[in-house]
Amino acid sequence: MAEAARSWWARAILIGTVVAVVLLLLGPIGTRLGIWGFQTGLLMLIPAGTLLAAVGLLVGLVALFVSRKRGFTGDGPILLTSVLVCALVVGLMFLQASRGFSLPQIHNISTDVNDPPQFDAIVALRGEGTNPLDYDREKLASVQQQAYPAVKTLRLETDRATAVGRVVDALTAMGLEIVAVDADAGIIEATATTFWFGFKDDVVVRVRDDSAGGVKVDARSVSRVGLSDLGANAARIEALLGRLRTG
Repeated sequence: MAEAARSWWARAILIGTVVAVVLLLLGPIGTRLGIWGFQTGLLMLIPAGTLLAAVGLLVGLVALFVSRKRGFTGDGPILLTSVLVCALVVGLMFLQASRGFSLPQIHNISTDVNDPPQFDAIVALRGEGTNPLDYDREKLASVQQQAYPAVKTLRLETDRATAVGRVVDALTAMGLEIVAVDADAGIIEATATTFWFGFKDDVVVRVRDDSAGGVKVDARSVSRVGLSDLGANAARIEALLGRLRTG
């Protein structure tokens, strides 16, 4: 009787672990395929999978302790596998959550906080229910500059046409889709799509002649949905500026 109860317990924990992993995978996959919105995938399925994994971790540890104490070792590999998978899930989600809490809850990043580059062609693509494109300097500037001090205007010793070409090449190499290029105005617009959820972040780069010679390059990256971008927009701009410096 004890053996049957033990086996049922181990199988239940294993099933719970599998369900947790499936929920974590369904969240981003279903969102990317358009089966449900990001609220369902990110705010429901991901937390549900994480919670189930946390429960599986705690119950699995108790099950391991009880089985060893009572001398039941037949389900040891199943329980150990479940505990390790749940621990991995909980650990990864904890690191992600910690990163989210350590970064400001913003998703609109610009190198020029006083005169941020403006979107044009991309406006029509964002659709209803997306984040506004207005850059609220009073709310964003100081927070952004404190969190991401490397996000600032880049000066290049080249002409505007060459700089525009380098920007297009850099964005393309980074995997962004070029939406529009106005070489005369020095404006390049592009869209980035995240791997897992398929979230879209829009980017506009402005190239202006510098009175001191060369050009000034400013970039702006804005998420279409969500409150916090977990630093993705700032990282994208920094990566772009880094490519332009070395390119």
